[in-house]
Amino acid sequence: MPEFSIAALPEVFVSDAVISKAVYEAVERGQLRKLGSRLYTRNLEEDPERLVRRNWYYLVTAYYPDALIADRTALENKPADDGSVFLISQKKRETALPGIVFRPRAGAGPLESDRPFIGGARLASTARAYLENMRPSRERGGRITRTVSRREIEERLDALVRRQGEAATNRLRDEVRAVAPKLGYETEAQELDAVIGALLGTRDAPLTSKAGLARAAGQPFDPDRIGLFETLFAALRETITEERRAPVRNAGENANLAFFEAYFSNFIEGTEFSVEEAAEIVFDGVIPAERPEDAHDILGTFRIVSDQQAMKTRPTSFPSFLDLLRARHAAVMEARPDKGPGEFKLKGNQAGSTVFVAPELVEGTLDRGFEFLQALGDPFQRAVYMMVLVSEVHPFADGNGRVARIMMNAELVAGAQERIIIPTAYRTDYLGALKAFSHNGQTAPLIRMLAKAQRYTGSIDWKTMSSARAMLEAGNAFAEGEDAKLRFHS
Repeated sequence: MPEFSIAALPEVFVSDAVISKAVYEAVERGQLRKLGSRLYTRNLEEDPERLVRRNWYYLVTAYYPDALIADRTALENKPADDGSVFLISQKKRETALPGIVFRPRAGAGPLESDRPFIGGARLASTARAYLENMRPSRERGGRITRTVSRREIEERLDALVRRQGEAATNRLRDEVRAVAPKLGYETEAQELDAVIGALLGTRDAPLTSKAGLARAAGQPFDPDRIGLFETLFAALRETITEERRAPVRNAGENANLAFFEAYFSNFIEGTEFSVEEAAEIVFDGVIPAERPEDAHDILGTFRIVSDQQAMKTRPTSFPSFLDLLRARHAAVMEARPDKGPGEFKLKGNQAGSTVFVAPELVEGTLDRGFEFLQALGDPFQRAVYMMVLVSEVHPFADGNGRVARIMMNAELVAGAQERIIIPTAYRTDYLGALKAFSHNGQTAPLIRMLAKAQRYTGSIDWKTMSSARAMLEAGNAFAEGEDAKLRFHS
């Protein structure tokens, strides 16, 4: 027998007859810790449940050498919320460990299509996992069911269609047809085929999930984004906003404010001019011959945000929301026919690691998201939600950020509240807050950042271009780069 070495042992392991004496002595010396039946660890401090859950796949075959991971676990690829791990094994007795319960059942052993898994077990193929989960199971003793619900199956299939397309979904159908006779699951295969057909619009079968019903009705949506919108809606409802009423401004003051709103909104997106060049474009009608499209971007944005009456228009229904969104985008992108002014995107888009809503899900996601907006009354709450709704969906091929901020400020103007301008020096804070929300559902940084930007807008003297520019320069508003910091006026 090789020399017993604690350092060579896995973090969590199951003892056997060969090492049991050495393990017992190591426990007595305080070098190992017992966690459960024959289960030990050399980690003397961490919570046992966390240790076991982190290593569960290495432990399966120590208790069930012939294990095939099946049912719910094979579909979810992790322990259930109550710690259940479902297996097919000749051994019938359950094994309870900290944070985990191995729950075996009788069933057909591994097929050729079932794959080797971490730790030496086998994992049911995706096709087999779907078939097994089409068989209903009952909750016993308050424990989670062995298989997922029909609604969850529909949601998973809808996600498959969204992320991998119809071709991948049809490949799954073919694999299901091949596997079903080997398991005696022909009835389940027919039911699964009907569900997939209903989602793809080729069959008429009853569906139960919101995502499935929406897809079958021809208006599929992105449920992950809807979850984010619900999170933001709840956070905004709990936010007691500080009312920042916009002062009465004359035409010149409104024009100065609108100019810098358009200037910064375009600069953030990479349309960069000096203030003097932009002022000539907006106020003198000078269109640089070498950059006509960029100039029209600024001019189009200015024309929208400087029109006080038009900016007071806010949507009262989903159709009116789509009309406003498309019209404002068309005005900004008028000089870029290749970007489809006023037309929703035909190809997917992303910014860095953030992948936006797929083209075929745009209208459905906007529709579902708009339902939350209608339940918000406070202008600041509506403005934040509106900007995020457009930004997260990213419905157009280009110009999404500018249109999102226009829609945001229209909500504020309609409510007689101060606008929100994002100076160049605040770009990193703005994009960072959006990313934190997109990736992690963090709402506080986003709400806080926009509230600060609104206060900043209200601190600027917009009476003349020179007074506004002087205060913006004093606040470092034009600074570029990740290290740029906006200085807020007291």
